[in-house]
Amino acid sequence: MTALFTAQFPGRDAREIMPGAVHVPDWLTLRQQRWITGQFHTWAQGPVPLRAAMVRGHRMSVRTVCLGWHWQPYRYTRAATDVNGARVLPFPDWMIRLGRDALQATGHAPDVVRAYDPDTALVNFYDTDARLGMHQDKDENSRAPVVSLSIGDTCTFRFGNTESRGRPYTDLMLASGDLFVFGGPARLAYHGVTKVHPDTAPAGCGISNGRINITMRMTGLDG
Repeated sequence: MTALFTAQFPGRDAREIMPGAVHVPDWLTLRQQRWITGQFHTWAQGPVPLRAAMVRGHRMSVRTVCLGWHWQPYRYTRAATDVNGARVLPFPDWMIRLGRDALQATGHAPDVVRAYDPDTALVNFYDTDARLGMHQDKDENSRAPVVSLSIGDTCTFRFGNTESRGRPYTDLMLASGDLFVFGGPARLAYHGVTKVHPDTAPAGCGISNGRINITMRMTGLDG
């Protein structure tokens, strides 16, 4: 699969982390990153603002704004009943196209690409101190692939196994512009962010401090 891609920097070739999970460095151009960052600033203003969710009585260090469906532990709703009761912004058509491009870029079959119809995105903002514990993305009825895009500071991303939060796992650096897709046998793998590396965002990406991460998914929900 590596031969399908050309990375901008030596030593950061695209690779399959495990069957179904592929990392593609430098997938988004700086111009694309800057444009998406501008969209993020608009989304963060609401109608449901950027917020840190409460999980088992603890406030997450990551702050999130949602598109299409609102995620709250551990379900999706159209309205943010745990924030202000407002309905979240619709899922944009351009993101559907981007998600399909991401599957094509990671070697998925044409029929899988055509069938990919993401309807929600969790857009996370990490400051320097933010972390994300090992977890599974399992609140969706659909098991279609998750598409993850990174903009801003580099993070250490831990991608594990489907059985537990412990080993075996792989630590990799997700930098600004990187694409990570996981589906198939890797769809329910535990994963998290152990560290955000300050002052690593490239000039021109639209954000100088912190990290924006977009994860788009198919919920499989109606309504």
